[in-house]
Amino acid sequence: MRYAFLGDIHGNYPALMKVLEAIKDSRIDRIVCLGDIVGYGAEPVRCLEAIRELGCDCIAGNHDWAAIGRISIDAFNAYAKVAALWTREQLSDDHKAWLAALPLTLMYEHCAVAHGTFHQPEAFNYIQTVFDAEQSFAALRARGVNLGFLGHSHVPVTFFDSDPITYTLESVVPVDAATTTIVNAGSVGQPRDENNRACWVMYDSNLEVVEIHRVAYDIDEAARQIRAAGLPEILALRLYQGK
Repeated sequence: MRYAFLGDIHGNYPALMKVLEAIKDSRIDRIVCLGDIVGYGAEPVRCLEAIRELGCDCIAGNHDWAAIGRISIDAFNAYAKVAALWTREQLSDDHKAWLAALPLTLMYEHCAVAHGTFHQPEAFNYIQTVFDAEQSFAALRARGVNLGFLGHSHVPVTFFDSDPITYTLESVVPVDAATTTIVNAGSVGQPRDENNRACWVMYDSNLEVVEIHRVAYDIDEAARQIRAAGLPEILALRLYQGK
């Protein structure tokens, strides 16, 4: 089985289209969206409708829930708040109902997915410390799963439940049942690892390998759309910087 994981699209339609083109050329059996279709970017409706038309599996991200008022935006920074409120006005009742129905986690034969963490997916926290990672590793083991995929941080990185816990930024990562592994699939629409290309991940369960893929897209167009929508300038500039 060949899986494609993509997430944190954040209303960036040019990036999403390039990623979907790459996935189409990669003989993928199952596509999974890791949440945050909307937020920050200027084309939330086009991105949401593209994901719906694709018919792929999808989970909820914190910006998806913020856009429908399901979670508070008090903890968002000023730019994220502006984008969340603007996005809320762009979505129809049907769009909001679809986002509200998304699950927080999904389980598959070979892996599990969540947006932020596996031990407390509804909190939309990050794996930033060894303690965070230990908790999510324990949650995966409790479900009888040795491989998980996340988004949320916008940084593609793979964590291993070794002693001590380790990680790698390599783009090709072997995985096996002997070591519980968590892969962050980075971000389609707003990478934050100082690489401004869109990011998605392929997992081949037969070959037991994860591949992190980067795709160039028209950043000028995505930035132009942000400016045309009257959203904060920093949301356009950060696309070029990849952070």
